[in-house]
Amino acid sequence: MEVRCTALPEVKIITPRRIGDARGYFCESWNAARMAAAGLGLAFVQDNESLSPATGTLRGLHCQAPPFAQAKLVRVTRGAILDVAVDVRRGSPSFGRWVSAEISAENGAQILVPRGFLHGFVTRAPDTQVVYKVDNPYDAASDMGVLWNDADLGIDWGIAPEAVILSEKDRGLPAFRAWQSPFEFEAHP
Repeated sequence: MEVRCTALPEVKIITPRRIGDARGYFCESWNAARMAAAGLGLAFVQDNESLSPATGTLRGLHCQAPPFAQAKLVRVTRGAILDVAVDVRRGSPSFGRWVSAEISAENGAQILVPRGFLHGFVTRAPDTQVVYKVDNPYDAASDMGVLWNDADLGIDWGIAPEAVILSEKDRGLPAFRAWQSPFEFEAHP
């Protein structure tokens, strides 16, 4: 397993080792002991899955407010996505900054999005299937987010805005300036 930090060090790219032969490959997509040894001791409680038939389907930018905040480990089992994480921890030196990563069934990479970050992705291939683990259950009353194309964030989704497919919910999310983040930055010594 390879663990790499992104430009926002709390957001990690995790690439499990694939063992291949004539039949294909095998990998451990999650191993609690190995992840804990790498300093990533998370107790996941729920697995989620989405299927997006069309290229350009955008889901995000979402999070859940405390006490239902979630860390997410995201992987793609079919297709490809551009995955985005935005630091929304008030007081963080990287508040409002974002990182993106190409996650695909082919590259086998996963992205770990910690609590205190907005998360979203856009599909880059038809029939893209995304599977992710979360460390806190879904709570509808705690669900919140920010508009995907907010000018203050300036996220490069790699797709023309008119080609994006959105849910009504995601179309109605507030601008970043109008949104009050429920997360505080906690510096660790």
